[in-house]
Amino acid sequence: MANGVTELLDMLYRMIDDAKGGLGGTCKINRDDALDLLDEIRNKFPAELSEAKKLMATRNEYLDGAKTDADRIRQQAMDKARQMVDEHEIVRQARAEASSVTAQAEKRSEELKQAANAYCEDALRRTEDAVNVALNEVRQSRSKFRAVAGMGSTPSRRSQNVAYDAAKEED
Repeated sequence: MANGVTELLDMLYRMIDDAKGGLGGTCKINRDDALDLLDEIRNKFPAELSEAKKLMATRNEYLDGAKTDADRIRQQAMDKARQMVDEHEIVRQARAEASSVTAQAEKRSEELKQAANAYCEDALRRTEDAVNVALNEVRQSRSKFRAVAGMGSTPSRRSQNVAYDAAKEED
């Protein structure tokens, strides 16, 4: 059927727009079909949230990989330092190099962490924006539907005799 929230909203709009006229300029739509479309729209939102969770999992994997790389580099530096303990000058050089490698590894780890955080923050912001836009579209469509259907601001899903009035929409 429809892939996204926008397509579902378009279907709901067409359903209302294509409603057949009755006596007195009123039109009726199939309440169950309209509610089914609204339910389907509501069900699309968890998919957006699922995508955000996947992004967080990817970020965590990325950070874990960076930590593993940093640990490996640290271990290599420590192993190299132990091998150079034979002479005083070699020991001094080994400590300096180990410190440098450790600093580089920590710097690289921090850079990777910042890059992963920035990427996830941006992806979550974009996902939040998309969800907010879709939610606003649903609210606007619902408000228009209520106004056109004469339902007012308090919806009642139990009401079976909701009629669409095309004459009101033309005003």
